[in-house]
Amino acid sequence: MGGVKNMNKNTTFGVIGVCGANGNLIARILKQRGYNVIGTDLSFKKDCRFAKSLEGYDIEVYYGNTPEAFFEKSDYIIPPASLPKDSDLIKNSTKPIMSLQDVIDMINPDKPVFGITGTNGKTTTTTLLKKIAYDNGIKPCEHELEGMQGNAEFIPILQSRLNGDVGILEVGTFGVPGTVGRIVNNSSIQAGLITNITPDHLKDLGSFMEYAKVKGEFIQELGDGPLIVNGHDPTIIGLLRDLDYKGEVITFGVDELPDSIGMKECVCGREVAVKEIISGCGYYFCQCGVTTPQVDYIATNVDLPNRTFDLHTPSEKLTVKMGVDGLHNVYNLTGVIIAAHKFLNLPYDKILPTIASFTGVSGRMEKVCDVKGKVIYVDYAHNPAGVETVLKEFKKLVGDFTTVITISSESGYPGDLDIFNSVLKFSKFVVPASVASQKIAFEKLKANPKFNDRIFLNHLDDFEKKGTLGASQQEVRDGLKKAMNLDCEMVIAIGEAATKYKSLAFDL
Repeated sequence: MGGVKNMNKNTTFGVIGVCGANGNLIARILKQRGYNVIGTDLSFKKDCRFAKSLEGYDIEVYYGNTPEAFFEKSDYIIPPASLPKDSDLIKNSTKPIMSLQDVIDMINPDKPVFGITGTNGKTTTTTLLKKIAYDNGIKPCEHELEGMQGNAEFIPILQSRLNGDVGILEVGTFGVPGTVGRIVNNSSIQAGLITNITPDHLKDLGSFMEYAKVKGEFIQELGDGPLIVNGHDPTIIGLLRDLDYKGEVITFGVDELPDSIGMKECVCGREVAVKEIISGCGYYFCQCGVTTPQVDYIATNVDLPNRTFDLHTPSEKLTVKMGVDGLHNVYNLTGVIIAAHKFLNLPYDKILPTIASFTGVSGRMEKVCDVKGKVIYVDYAHNPAGVETVLKEFKKLVGDFTTVITISSESGYPGDLDIFNSVLKFSKFVVPASVASQKIAFEKLKANPKFNDRIFLNHLDDFEKKGTLGASQQEVRDGLKKAMNLDCEMVIAIGEAATKYKSLAFDL
């Protein structure tokens, strides 16, 4: 829409759908920039999911209906992006209509913006980098949409336009080509970090390399900004070469002995053997020339029981105290330390205290409770590499455990089978709670009776996956109850449903 960049500050914007994520963010952005804003939503305030984030903004909101007064007071109408262009509201409006993209074009981010993408570790990395910023008096912009991760679609784009000293954005994808590139472009991301790229969303994209190319949009669209990457991931290193990235690349890794060999598709199409330190990452060499680089930052002397490691930077050696567990978190913390030093311009002595005090993100290797002689953990892991990595770390840390599976993989049956096989590999007992895992358990038990003393299947039900939620509340409850009756003191429930319904553990 032409001319909106020079909009008069007395202009009143009428935002329809302020109980939705996009409408809520648009209303707050415009208000923060000094414009008049009124809102409306068909939901009543008690049912408005994000009403709390509008408090203190002096935005008049009409809940439950859209009265004529809303249109009379508005100079411009901003409908939801989902509203069809041929709807009566748009066709019959006497006021100019602004689209979501018009708002994005009208208001640019006014701060440095850093983006974090990858398959696993994004949320931990983003949360910790923000905590370091807060601890040093730097305010990141926050979407404040309670209960929403907000790493995909238009949420990161709009978040970058909210008030703050810096933008630290988690950049995800629902497996749709073009989405990552759009976020990078429209959020004015100037620098970034890629944690890893392992199989996910294969049901939507068809192949691992198609998925990797969606993540590769982050590299394509970043331009020439500094990019921090896990040098132990052959997919990232291959994409950097194939996309001919011209910006500064800073690599990191962990000096540990590999404990397995995995096969991963290279960007050239060959299968490359990876001597794995964590799933999909380690030491590799492909005939096409993609090989493990000599990384710029290397973690050594990793002592997981005592939560310490040494980090060799280009200029000095640091002793790092961790507040979280797991070898995968050594990778995560190393990436964060580099980002805080390079992007936030903080000296290491201002970074390391936060690294030591950070105890993790809710739902990531989270201890929920001790109940009836059992210790119950939950973890959000939901793709094959994430599950393998987390359970491998639990095995090192706690020994035997029962795993309750609440996942329905975004990659369909092959992903569900890989997840189940990893659970079977590392767990003493397996309790399939999601329908997807129940079906695989049934197949395994039918094919091989020896699994009868390790896989405990109550029944097959017909819950249909909802969004990314692979199990119902009742399935999680049934799974936890079954786990409580098995001869193992440690119970680990994995998947989004496990973290969503973790409070059930207190009532067992």
